[in-house]
Amino acid sequence: MNYRLLLRYLGVFLLALALPLAVSALWAVWYGEWRSLESFLRTIVLTVGGGFTLWGVGRGARVRVYEREGLALVALGWLLIAGVSALPYVFAGLMDPSSAYFESMSGYTTTGASVLVEVEPVDKSLLFWRATTHWLGGMGIIVLIVAVLPSLGAGGKQLYRSEVPGVDKTGLLPRMQDTAAMLYKIYLGMTIVQTACLVAAGMSLFDALCHTFASLSTGGFSTRTASIGAYDSLPIEIIVTVFTVLCGANFGLYFAMLHGDWKAPLRSTEFRWYLGILLAATLLITVNLMGVQGAIPEDPGAGTHDVRYGFGHALRVAAFQVGTIMTTTGFATDNTDLWPYFSRAVLIALMIVGACSGSTAGGTKVFRVALIAKIVRSQLERLYRPKTVRAVRMNGAAVPLEVQLTVYTFFAMHVAVLVVGTMFMSLLGLPFQTAFSSVVATVNNIGPGMELVGSTANYACVPAAGKWFLSLLMVIGRLEFFSICVLFLPSFWRRA
Repeated sequence: MNYRLLLRYLGVFLLALALPLAVSALWAVWYGEWRSLESFLRTIVLTVGGGFTLWGVGRGARVRVYEREGLALVALGWLLIAGVSALPYVFAGLMDPSSAYFESMSGYTTTGASVLVEVEPVDKSLLFWRATTHWLGGMGIIVLIVAVLPSLGAGGKQLYRSEVPGVDKTGLLPRMQDTAAMLYKIYLGMTIVQTACLVAAGMSLFDALCHTFASLSTGGFSTRTASIGAYDSLPIEIIVTVFTVLCGANFGLYFAMLHGDWKAPLRSTEFRWYLGILLAATLLITVNLMGVQGAIPEDPGAGTHDVRYGFGHALRVAAFQVGTIMTTTGFATDNTDLWPYFSRAVLIALMIVGACSGSTAGGTKVFRVALIAKIVRSQLERLYRPKTVRAVRMNGAAVPLEVQLTVYTFFAMHVAVLVVGTMFMSLLGLPFQTAFSSVVATVNNIGPGMELVGSTANYACVPAAGKWFLSLLMVIGRLEFFSICVLFLPSFWRRA
């Protein structure tokens, strides 16, 4: 392990963080929020000072980044940047360290889980910084640095491969820097378009920017305590749903379409499954909300679960909630804790599935779910056709056994984290539904869970130890287990 190289690039990451901090400081000046301005300035001084110190210590290091250094840089980079980015919340007196780190990590991992009981009283500059962490984390903070820093050279390839979500880690262009830059051009273009649409729909520019950052990153932080439901606007809900669904798809498809391949989405097995699951879940929940369900046992004190909506309203809330939950955005327009049990079960299933590989969304990814389904079908077919040799295919191509093994490992780690995480959160005194859904919601980067951490609640009730633990689960889920879990292997840190 080249430790001086790690320090050098961690210093570069901190120096790069100073610019978005400065932008939020300008919002503090604009709104006259002087205490928040002081918190940003103190953070910038510490960030720049720490960045130059780390860069100076590692300045003479060998510059080549191998797989081990790439994994360590991405994992440590996320943990460090989230910690530094929590400082404005602490310096402004808004949160204690555990809550601030939770909020910061939730922003960068685009989880959208929050400890804020009320959002409106918070200074707007802090809310903008909160939304900015979403935007930076959506496509990947390390990928952004790869895009704008040519000095990374060949090392950018390993950083890109260690951070980008999904199974396929190949670039869209020969040079990884060009790939990262192209992805962010698409991302920036969608940011401009959605912001303009939200302003036209009646939002202020500030609210439109914050909600655009949260939508495109599939994060979920809002400037309102009641989330998107506070606006009670069908046009706004449609705009948010459309852009979250778009960003739940593989950005490589948009790259292909920009280069004339308009049929790329139709050829993508994962994209077809993605749309199919979205439509099926919307239909099922719509019908369920209209009252099509089994007899409900009496449950005194638990609230009514016998909600019955008309078709129009049922379709409206179902489409919005399915779109934002499957893309792991987590916006809300309705209290899902009062929905029928079946609808809530569908939402939890969508939390686990997530959206597409190569998107800004979390979850296990549709690619893996579709691949597992194909593998199960293949194994069942072998029971009555043992001599048949048929490759498992995705997008018309055979899936290598190495990729299949990686998917098996991913699912095994995912189940293990859900079990251990639920037991740990239950040990802290949380009810089972709250404990389980909090783990599902954070490791899959969704945000709202059920019961005490539901769509109309927050994570303020979680003890400090739980917030630190859930923060770790967020980054584990965002980096898809391997890049973080490898840090716990002693052999990883030994010199090769």
